[in-house]
Amino acid sequence: MLVVPPVVQLDEQAVDLARKLSPPSWEHPFGTDDVGRDLLLRCVYGLRVSLLVGVVAAVVATVVGTLVGAAAAVFGGWTDRVVMRLVDIFSSVPHLLLGIFVVAMFRPGVWPVIASVAVTHWLSTTRIVRSEVLSLRSRPYVDAAISGGASRWRVTVRHLLPGVLPQAGLAAVLMVPHAIWHESALSFLGLGLPSHQASLGNLVQSARGSLLAGDWWPTLFPGLFLIVPTLAIAGLAGAWRERINPRRRSELML
Repeated sequence: MLVVPPVVQLDEQAVDLARKLSPPSWEHPFGTDDVGRDLLLRCVYGLRVSLLVGVVAAVVATVVGTLVGAAAAVFGGWTDRVVMRLVDIFSSVPHLLLGIFVVAMFRPGVWPVIASVAVTHWLSTTRIVRSEVLSLRSRPYVDAAISGGASRWRVTVRHLLPGVLPQAGLAAVLMVPHAIWHESALSFLGLGLPSHQASLGNLVQSARGSLLAGDWWPTLFPGLFLIVPTLAIAGLAGAWRERINPRRRSELML
């Protein structure tokens, strides 16, 4: 997927009207779309773009959520109350509705979609990190560092943040499928990436007319490219969860 575009140098926008809506064959394993473009190549490019949006948005949202959640737990008091009320307010608005509001302020493109996903997905990470930092603050080694005269900044950087990084990393991995589906939904609605750019949401959106005409392949294969990476990432996240929390695995075995 990452190697095909720069190495093979195939044009996913190449139009061949004589082969439009051709069913899957040896020459075109996924068939062609309504203007004769190879669907396999467009799915590869579309998954590449969707993964780029998903990974970058997940990283940005995780960094923001980690910093905000850690600040709320470390400073406590009114800072914690204000942060958690903001989290509650943002959580009360459906993600897709908030995402539409964000992308509507900009022209269609990759970065508005990334900003939209990041703005709507930092909330869960904030809650997780805040809860974990509050738990770590009660550990004896943290109390010993504070009693030894360590500053709040040093305790946070040396003891608290390293303790929450595995949970934050797991949250980032779990966020990637959500970000991919979020981008696909926005593109399907015509508010995400430009319609001429191959993304999984654009491919599904452009295939609606073909599906009504009985041509199933323009919808099936982009849909599979959405589902399979989601299941793969979910399996990776499950293995990561068992690795950082072996007690949960032992409980499941019992």
